[in-house]
Amino acid sequence: MRISIFQNKKNTFFGIFIWLIIWEIAYLAISQDIYLPSPFSVLISMIDIIQEKEFYRIIVMTSYRVCLSFFLSVLLGLATGLICGLNQKIFEIFEPLVILIRSTPVISIIILAIIWFKSSYSPVFTGFLMCFPVIWTNMVQGIRSTDTRLLEMCQIYEISFLSKLRHVYLPSALPFIFSGFSTALGLTWKVVAAAEVLSLPKYGIGSKLHDSKAYLEIPQLFAWTTIIILLSFIFEFILTRIFAKNYAYQYKED
Repeated sequence: MRISIFQNKKNTFFGIFIWLIIWEIAYLAISQDIYLPSPFSVLISMIDIIQEKEFYRIIVMTSYRVCLSFFLSVLLGLATGLICGLNQKIFEIFEPLVILIRSTPVISIIILAIIWFKSSYSPVFTGFLMCFPVIWTNMVQGIRSTDTRLLEMCQIYEISFLSKLRHVYLPSALPFIFSGFSTALGLTWKVVAAAEVLSLPKYGIGSKLHDSKAYLEIPQLFAWTTIIILLSFIFEFILTRIFAKNYAYQYKED
């Protein structure tokens, strides 16, 4: 097992190395930083960015907006998804709304959020609204995937609803819930950053992306983009570890 994990990591790092070489070759072929900076110049820009006084405050504020919008989408998505998964009539009421939100262009939601909210909270609203359908849909699918034979057995033995919810519905929905969490978290980072680019809060990665574009500081633009990717990866890794640990504990307890 350890050899397999080591080999997978080795292959991953090798793949990253290959793509960096391709990036460098493309840079040498174009030879214009304004279109494509070199990996080395992006690295230097990232080091300079990290040394700025406001760097950590920017990271904290964007992370706060991501976490808040993700938490709101999870809270409401799981609650309403559970109810809709159990009740077909309520599902039919919510489904048109979810389809409408899912079909609305992100840019339209961002513009409306800027009109309705302050610059600091429009990214939160946008992130919540774009991620809610993901959580809701996965929760509904998870509840509806419950084995009907288990439900029939619970009915025969007159198992209480709370016991059914804890020991039958939720274990069945857990894989769907985790899939929704993973997808929504990555989407939240993208949407919040995009909303910050337009709403321009005082502290935000998106605001720095806007400034880099406005002043044609392309290495910084790539550096900030890389920082977003790294943060998204770190948050998703933490979420995966937490979920795996809780899932293992739940399995052991049951």
